[in-house]
Amino acid sequence: MKTHAQAVVIGGGVIGCSILYHLTKMGWTDVILLERDELTSGSTWHAAANIHGLHDSANISRIQHYTMNLYNSLEAETGQSCGVFQPGSLYLAQTEAREHQLRLQAAKAKLYGMNFHEIDRARAEELHPLVNFDGIRCIMWEPDGGNVDPSGVTNAYAAGARQNGAEIHRFTPVTATTSQPDGTWIVETPKGNVATPWVINAAGLWGREVAALAGIELPLQPTEHQYFVTEAIAEIEGMDRRLPSVADRDGEYYLRQEGKGLLIGAYERDMRFWAEEGTPLDFAHDLFADDLDRIEENMMRAIDRVPAVGEAGIKRVINGPMIWSPDSNVILGPVPEFKGYFCCNGIIPGFSQSAGMGLMVADWIVEGEMRYDMFAWDMARFGDWADKAFTKAKVGDQYAHRFAIHFPNEERAAGRPARVRPAYEVQKAMGAVMGLNYGWEHPLWYSDAPGTVDTNGFTRQNWWGPVGAECKMLRAAAGIIDISNFAKYRCVGAGAEAWLNAVFANRMPKSVGRSCLTPLISVRGGIAGDFTVTRTADDEFWIIGSGMAERYHKRFFDMVPRPEGTVFESHTDAMCGFNVAGPKSREMLARMTNASLETVDWPFMRSQRIELGGVECLALRVSFTGDLGWELHCAEADQLRLWEALIEAGKPYGAGPVGSRALMSLRVEKGYGSWSREYSPEYWPQEVGLAGLCKMDKDFLHKPAAAAVMENTPREALVLLHLEGAATDASNADATGGEPIFKDGRGIGRVTSGAYGYSVGMSLALGYVKGAVPGDAVEVMVLGRPHKAIILEEPPFDAKGAILRG
Repeated sequence: MKTHAQAVVIGGGVIGCSILYHLTKMGWTDVILLERDELTSGSTWHAAANIHGLHDSANISRIQHYTMNLYNSLEAETGQSCGVFQPGSLYLAQTEAREHQLRLQAAKAKLYGMNFHEIDRARAEELHPLVNFDGIRCIMWEPDGGNVDPSGVTNAYAAGARQNGAEIHRFTPVTATTSQPDGTWIVETPKGNVATPWVINAAGLWGREVAALAGIELPLQPTEHQYFVTEAIAEIEGMDRRLPSVADRDGEYYLRQEGKGLLIGAYERDMRFWAEEGTPLDFAHDLFADDLDRIEENMMRAIDRVPAVGEAGIKRVINGPMIWSPDSNVILGPVPEFKGYFCCNGIIPGFSQSAGMGLMVADWIVEGEMRYDMFAWDMARFGDWADKAFTKAKVGDQYAHRFAIHFPNEERAAGRPARVRPAYEVQKAMGAVMGLNYGWEHPLWYSDAPGTVDTNGFTRQNWWGPVGAECKMLRAAAGIIDISNFAKYRCVGAGAEAWLNAVFANRMPKSVGRSCLTPLISVRGGIAGDFTVTRTADDEFWIIGSGMAERYHKRFFDMVPRPEGTVFESHTDAMCGFNVAGPKSREMLARMTNASLETVDWPFMRSQRIELGGVECLALRVSFTGDLGWELHCAEADQLRLWEALIEAGKPYGAGPVGSRALMSLRVEKGYGSWSREYSPEYWPQEVGLAGLCKMDKDFLHKPAAAAVMENTPREALVLLHLEGAATDASNADATGGEPIFKDGRGIGRVTSGAYGYSVGMSLALGYVKGAVPGDAVEVMVLGRPHKAIILEEPPFDAKGAILRG
């Protein structure tokens, strides 16, 4: 066995082998895979191995389509059969909500050139004569859907990797991974040690145990999962073709042909955890005892839909383990606190995503960044707060609701609260309906009845009216928004200015009390983040950014060495904040402080340290609402005191609490972009309107990449759209993000954020388009159906910024 390698992949399941293969395809041939047992041990060998292309996320759809399309070429390349069957897949909608979901996916498929479209019942009955389509509202057809052979696919990746120079060592357990002073690793095994700059944990069921060798705790939990295969069915034996699979997710089961029978699997509500204290090291090609009683209800629904299931005997039952993350997405990416340690763990639809996942890992390791924005998969979305109790609660909920629709703005209660601020209970008592942001509970909106919870759907829900009242209150008087979940950092020292200038694209403020907005540039030249930087002393700066991206951004901050004596530290946990905004915000706050808030004394984008209601605050004259306002940052211990003082001070002015749903609406009225929606590594500075904040006469992180992309003509433009007639549209829905945009029948872009603009009386959407300009008429596919829209010349609220700066 080699003693040195460019990368060591730990785990010989389908994902580990795909990663190894894709590394070699990108030119890294000095790579090794270590497997503790035989290839496919753990979860891979017993997987149902269904493949499908469409997903609610466009980027995950891209990855799944890449995976489906690779299997046939992988067979040709390696000579190893992948056992590919693609008789197609039928997707059924029993409910209005499922119909909305499928129609939206069909619209996305049209935009991205994917094969997924609606068919009528007669055509569906031709395709699958065993299905009873009574009660089905909508049927979608994916001709390329099907399944593969788990062992065949895994061995094909392995064969391809070997052909390209990689080594695979079976029956070679990893016993230690030790970080070296230079950031490289020593991987220890009974057969010898390997020195490498990259350790890739793709250990499947043993992902937790392998991570623990490096002192890393991953939020993962295995469960049992059952499917069964029927005896041969006469109707299938008499056919000269293979039947398509059936995705009846409202029925909470999946179904496809296996041999001359049918395979039926279920995600039951009465689920079972497994190996809570650790996956046994001697587990390999093992299964659990059958327990079909637990999936009886799901089976009965399958029998109602396909009566032949009820007439066939059961040939075999598979009850095996799967390992889940808290949101059922993969835990993917370099561990931010380590150099050279990459995780790819907790994969559920592995055979729909295996090739795309391997490609993404190889992208990052070889080129430094993925070609797609995959923040939804990034392990940095979780922190230490995602402990065992949180993970178990979330996994239980995810498993039991595997086929439930994830609605726009949906907040699931399992595992919460994980982290709360001092004002939490008081806000709840005032009617706050809470959401989750990087573990923190924060107010989404306020109800007249404490204890109210969200309803969920694609159409306007129970919060639509109350959020509108909050928006109108703020625009007419003032509103108090809890922004404690923003990320907050302090940089201090003689080298602070130089270091921040080396990190951020904009030039740092020269004068104490001044603020600037600045992009953070990604490896490929896109937008990795957007920040507000304030100079608070000659050698001190405060930085405000996206709270959910704090761990993600750590990777970028760590790319630039800090000068000796310069301190950069997070104060997100230690500090809280409120945004007080609206036309009466100045008058309201003036009663709480001795500082002058007049524009002549306190212009826009300036800051001061002031005492407000007896609480020391760092106050910034800035507001994401686009209105006159201040951000007020205080010590966490003072949060409740400041909250109560602000609420009391606001009463004479008709001001009150406002949640983050209203903030979404207000910032869209102003045309403001936000991280992970309008701003992401996929978008170039000139495409998002941030090119002017990239100071090309100074050096900054990834400047060469920014310079290269900024020489190009923008591929798309960020625009604001008005969905005409949506205020009274019979669909009673607004865009929420992801909806395709068409012009003259041609796909030209997609929505990134959507909201109703209550203070301007317009249904609005931010999005990216190509080949269209302000004033053009387009169609936005809300609920998968065309809604007429106009690209606006300017934002409908305070287009010139007179109110913001007044």
